[in-house]
Amino acid sequence: MANLEMRRVAELDCQLITSEQVPLYTMILCHGFGAPGDDLVPVGAQLLTQFPELLDQVQFLFPAAPLQLDCYGIPGGRAWWPLDVDRLTQSVQQRDFGAFRKELPPQLPAARDMLLKLIQEVCESTGQSPGQILLGGFSQGAMLATDVALHLSTPPAGLVIWSGTLLNEDEWTSLATNLKDVPIIQSHGREDPILPYDAALWLKEGLIAAGANVNFIGFRGAHSIPRDAISAVGQLLQRLLGIIE
Repeated sequence: MANLEMRRVAELDCQLITSEQVPLYTMILCHGFGAPGDDLVPVGAQLLTQFPELLDQVQFLFPAAPLQLDCYGIPGGRAWWPLDVDRLTQSVQQRDFGAFRKELPPQLPAARDMLLKLIQEVCESTGQSPGQILLGGFSQGAMLATDVALHLSTPPAGLVIWSGTLLNEDEWTSLATNLKDVPIIQSHGREDPILPYDAALWLKEGLIAAGANVNFIGFRGAHSIPRDAISAVGQLLQRLLGIIE
């Protein structure tokens, strides 16, 4: 039976879906800009409903981003780093998104350090290695998960990029071989009005060039997580557990 717990892990408030058994894998899912900290908890529940064999084998951890956005007019919303929404919207409207691919958001390194500490604490408490950790997220959370995966000294078991994009291109390119052979699920809507589809393709192409095993799911839709992209994650977990080939 799955349990939903609130827990402080490293410096972050988290929700955890787990069972009484010691899991073989931990999946960490990071929410997007403006979402509440528990935004992706239903996705974990959906995975366990669709793939019940994952119960007792995989625990799901959902950290809440540290920045509260109440003062920005988004009550209950959180962010991993501040975002200039007006500039982002204008760039998308003008189809001039190229500058963003080179930028390192100033607070991204601090968010990265928080997630790296969280991973270390998870490994210490479960006896898992970083190679038994799957990282993922949606939108800004997917960008953070990608950045952290690139900086891990040991590659993760997998990476999930739902509606993410390319950032900090020079450094990400230099680190991309760290994800050689790592299975990656990446999905993006062709009509995404927030993070352009073309930018997702830039990221995909860079990861493939570095030797990552990317399963790219382009879909007709906007800034969202389609059912196929969730199912692909369940199948990835099944393969890691040896349930399917």
